[in-house]
Amino acid sequence: MTEKQFDWSKFDKQVDLDALKDDVKSAEENGGGDFPEIPIGKYEVKVKNMELGQSKVKDDGSGGDPMLKIQFQILDGEFEGSLIFYNGVMQPANEKAFGFQVHNNNDLLRALWDADHDEVDFNGFKEYNELILDIAEEIIEDEWEYILEKSQTNKGYDKYEVLEILD
Repeated sequence: MTEKQFDWSKFDKQVDLDALKDDVKSAEENGGGDFPEIPIGKYEVKVKNMELGQSKVKDDGSGGDPMLKIQFQILDGEFEGSLIFYNGVMQPANEKAFGFQVHNNNDLLRALWDADHDEVDFNGFKEYNELILDIAEEIIEDEWEYILEKSQTNKGYDKYEVLEILD
């Protein structure tokens, strides 16, 4: 039987191997994705990863909306090393919610970057992505640390607020 040769290198071009190694290591350190539920409270954190991504596409075809994704790593206490995930979905097709969703993401970005209103603004997704990457580069490379409060809205959704930037 002749084995058909397949060129796997085309997939290698789609993968950032260094980032993948970091993600695999993180998954191993955190139980393979079995993350503990982080209770409401205040946590000393740093931003481990931040990007503009997409929400999961569901079987019915819904989803796939732009989403600000932030991974906060807890630096101290009972949950040291654990991650807190912020997923700020933005639904451009939902006119009633879209402005509020962008506002919430902007507020969090301003608090993380210690920025004024005119420094963090939504001017289309391409520019927003570049802004998020610029902010991420600075705060991750310089290892900014924060006091982050996790709470819930009156409807039971997780809510995050940066209370303080630590020196």
